Amino acid sequence: MKTAWLPLVTALTLAGCGGNNTPAQVQTPGAPTSTKMKLLDSGAAAMQSRPPIDAINAYLDGFHFYSGDKNGQMEAHHYVTVLNDDVMQAVIYDGNTRNARLMGVEYIISERLYKTLPPEEKKLWHSHSYEVKSGTLVAPGLPDAADKALMTKLVNTYGKTWHTWHTDRDQSLPLGIPTLMMGFTADGQLDRRLLQDRDKRFAIDSGKIRQQRADIIANPVVKGANAWQDGDVIQLQRVEGGGEHAHGNTQSGVSEQTKRQRH
Repeated sequence: MKTAWLPLVTALTLAGCGGNNTPAQVQTPGAPTSTKMKLLDSGAAAMQSRPPIDAINAYLDGFHFYSGDKNGQMEAHHYVTVLNDDVMQAVIYDGNTRNARLMGVEYIISERLYKTLPPEEKKLWHSHSYEVKSGTLVAPGLPDAADKALMTKLVNTYGKTWHTWHTDRDQSLPLGIPTLMMGFTADGQLDRRLLQDRDKRFAIDSGKIRQQRADIIANPVVKGANAWQDGDVIQLQRVEGGGEHAHGNTQSGVSEQTKRQRH
């Protein structure tokens, strides 16, 4: 699919009225923001450019659960940047208001790229086909035509999601190590109360959205995704040393980035 769909979705998403109806899920400890800090914040906002933030061009609302803990479910507000026709990236918040807490990130790739991943890497990713077809993944504020274009693009993509702040478990600070999250794949998995609460806040009907997306074509899920369904549950553990990302000598010295730039 060519990127002709992007200008339409981008323009309509930025003009949409979805959001600002779900506050942060926890109170964070700390002193109230001082007048000095507010002035610094306002000055920085007026004087500094923020290209990565400005590049965010879509808002998606859906649900995740902890890999290996299907009761650990939560709503996730995704603010998405399209990098190219095969790759998107999203910052994930626990709400959609100004004070929402940053929960994690999700990387989204096309089916074509997902098929090229090594078998062990594939286990870290989940499919989006059920989320799209079921109407549980929504783009608040988008007209039907733009929603159909965006969801047709997303239905056969795959996501790798890490949560770093577990506000769904009342953690007032980002404690512990990141957790791998998964997406739902069938009816009966998602707590209907979560869905009903979300639909009420956004004044939408997931059932009707499901019907409207009935003609969106979802390809069979590529083998390796949604590994939890095959009993292959993966989470991080604390380890000593540099872990799997360490490359040889881990002492201070010439950085890997500098070495790459020299070449």
